[in-house]
Amino acid sequence: MVDIQKLKDEFISLYGSNGEPEVYFAPGRVNLIGEHTDYNGGYVFPCALNYGTYLVVRPNTTRIIRFASTNFDFKTEVPLDKISEKVDSQWVNYPLGVMNELVDQGMNMEGIDLLFSGDIPNGAGLSSSASIEMVTAYALNYIFKVKLSVLDLVKISQRAENEFVGMNCGIMDQFAVGMGKKDHAVFLNCDTLEYDLVPLVLQDYRLIITNTNKKRKLTDSKYNERRAECEKAVAYINRKRSIRNLGELSLAEFEQLQDLIPDETILKRAYHVVSEDARVLEAVHALKTGDLVRFGKLMFESHDSLRDNYEVTGFELDTLVEEARKIPGVIGSRMTGAGFGGCTVSLVKKDMTGPFMEQLEKAYIQKTGLNPDFYLAEVGDGAKKI
Repeated sequence: MVDIQKLKDEFISLYGSNGEPEVYFAPGRVNLIGEHTDYNGGYVFPCALNYGTYLVVRPNTTRIIRFASTNFDFKTEVPLDKISEKVDSQWVNYPLGVMNELVDQGMNMEGIDLLFSGDIPNGAGLSSSASIEMVTAYALNYIFKVKLSVLDLVKISQRAENEFVGMNCGIMDQFAVGMGKKDHAVFLNCDTLEYDLVPLVLQDYRLIITNTNKKRKLTDSKYNERRAECEKAVAYINRKRSIRNLGELSLAEFEQLQDLIPDETILKRAYHVVSEDARVLEAVHALKTGDLVRFGKLMFESHDSLRDNYEVTGFELDTLVEEARKIPGVIGSRMTGAGFGGCTVSLVKKDMTGPFMEQLEKAYIQKTGLNPDFYLAEVGDGAKKI
């Protein structure tokens, strides 16, 4: 865990001791099941983590915003009249985009000093970007008395990433980061934003996150390409039935309409989305009824579809899941996040967590030459002031 006092001391050494800074936190998230469904208006089932982004912050008496991070060397100062301008491809574009959106909402922005510090592994697919956005939005909403709801902040953060950063993400990440609750998962309809906080009762099992440590950049991945392919599927289906997104279709309805899609690749993409929605619904039911073995089986099925139909996994993620299947006490494992690297999430019997990590690490190093990192996931609260 991050040492809050040490962070405050670092802030004061950076910016001076004229006034006590405040500290805010927004978690990362792991998605248990429901991948690449959010921007298709489908269902997702993420939970907030105890890892996240801390923000130490204090207004200053200038017309300048000063950015620093313990995770990146890059620091900068941005005048208030320049917050609508991106700073190359730097990390500060995530908080800048949020500031720009809040000013558009009528926030009276003043000069402020900011120190970010995250303990989410960068680029791991645990949503460090949404965590940075939400901690910024939550802090500024509080400090400048904007009085927006957390749901408003979720929407603002997503818009900042879509329009300012240029990453065409759905709303799941920001929603889980903002609305998460300790020991609960968020069952979310991404079309209507109706949600339910479902108690995450894992009985004799634990969630273990495994980082491939494969270098990737989400904005450089095929994420936007997959989104465009799903939009093509919708266009084909609209020749016979009017829909806004694939999430409107049940699996049975899709199977009646699939002949409208002449392109085999587009058909596979659409089939993943619609079948994944069905898996989420079944997984939530399995969790509510205590059938964790069924839940785990659906996790494996989700990964198989992401590998074969959506084609977003890759050798490293597939190796982790294939090797996890062989280990006693593992009842489910799948990639989580956008793919092409990042992490898997596995459901492992408590007394097998040590052997699981030992065996998986050995097999993974042997096959990929990379060293994995493991995180015993604790499910925490959404964005908050500390």
